[in-house]
Amino acid sequence: MMQKTILCGLVLAALATPALADEYYVVRDATTKHCKVVTEKPTTTTTTVVGDTAFTTRSEAENSIKTTKICSSD
Repeated sequence: MMQKTILCGLVLAALATPALADEYYVVRDATTKHCKVVTEKPTTTTTTVVGDTAFTTRSEAENSIKTTKICSSD
């Protein structure tokens, strides 16, 4: 019985771990035309996600701002 409980706990932890991973998005403000990194995908119409990628680290997202044409023209 104890082994079943431990096994269930391990399975639940393995399934929940990807959901806890941080995601970073590069977004562009529609009025100011400036790009920035955020941790939540925007749900408003005042900002739009640049590209179709969610980055796993903040530094990847910041480097993307430097190399993305729409953001580097700021």
